Amino acid sequence: MDQFYYDGGMTTANRLEQFGESVFATWSRIAIENDAINLGQGFPDFDAPEFVKEAAIKAIRDGENQYSRSAGHPLLVQAIADTFEFPVDPMEEVTVSCGSTESISNVILGIINPGDEVIVIEPFYDSYTACLAMVGATVKMVTLHAPNFTLDEVELRAAFTDKTKMIIINTPHNPTGRVFTKEELSLIAELAIKHNALVLSDEVYDKLVLSGKHIPIATLPEMQQRTITLRSLGKVFSVTGWKIGWAVAPPQLTEGIRCAHQFTTFCAATPLQVAAATALRAPKSYYDSYTEEYRQRRDLLVEGLLAVGFNVHSPEGTYFVLADHTPFGFEDDISFCHHLAKQCKVVGIPPSAFYAQSNDGQGLVRFAFCKGLETLKTAVQRLQSLG
Repeated sequence: MDQFYYDGGMTTANRLEQFGESVFATWSRIAIENDAINLGQGFPDFDAPEFVKEAAIKAIRDGENQYSRSAGHPLLVQAIADTFEFPVDPMEEVTVSCGSTESISNVILGIINPGDEVIVIEPFYDSYTACLAMVGATVKMVTLHAPNFTLDEVELRAAFTDKTKMIIINTPHNPTGRVFTKEELSLIAELAIKHNALVLSDEVYDKLVLSGKHIPIATLPEMQQRTITLRSLGKVFSVTGWKIGWAVAPPQLTEGIRCAHQFTTFCAATPLQVAAATALRAPKSYYDSYTEEYRQRRDLLVEGLLAVGFNVHSPEGTYFVLADHTPFGFEDDISFCHHLAKQCKVVGIPPSAFYAQSNDGQGLVRFAFCKGLETLKTAVQRLQSLG
């Protein structure tokens, strides 16, 4: 039987053509091709805690295998509400999704209209700009400049106008590792209130604060009713493949989020939601051990990078570090990362993929330290061939 093929040219929609393949997929493939240690994509190379895995197995055996309530299994939304910083209605203000990447999409598809102005802080998680392109939003950029990556008040004030619909913030911040200060968050809040704008606060690393203190912007005066807070399970319990995330927002904003969610995935995996409810009720000792172990990983990698010759701003949170590679004389971040993969058998991410307005990322490389200590020690040893 003859086979016929579509011959009408490229089929990627114009609004997404500029994005191409995700930088994470690209460099994970390069890591495999070069038999390199992958310090690019942020997933642990160690397993989840036993009590979390057992909770998922039990949920499956207990018959939690059909569709859950679309907005989230009652056990999970209750656990989210019980562990949030202020009282929320679990049935009206919490929406569970297939990871926070879906939550980002749900918020933007459900609330943002074509032409709405949305402020994005660069470097950014690449999903933000792709989702904003899907809805035809007008994007305005504010840059966190190296080496300290602090918010520039003048630039931020200039970005806000009376047409601003939303600002997207991420703290603790990927990829810089910054934990925004109360002063920075208060400035964002002041401007959001002044211009009647919403805040989408991506806080998936809220439990991974290595120095300083995470302050949810929704807890600041007058911000609860205009803030959507995103969090997830994967980073905190080393289950990135489970894709369980959630949005907490007042009912008038939750309505749009749920409208989009019901037509994208409808619901997240039911047994994993039940297990997530168990995980969120872990004792304080779990979180204390978790952060202390990540401090060890951070310090090992940062000290190793400094010894090799990188300029490094030690991260305050997340499990990423941005290092200045310019002492090694490469033209840009992409050429440097290719050299790392081939020469040192270590893969990082070229962070220019996280910038749209400036070229600041070209002198930097992002490394993930969500790896075992032995993996990190081997990576540091391999990087010594750069010297």
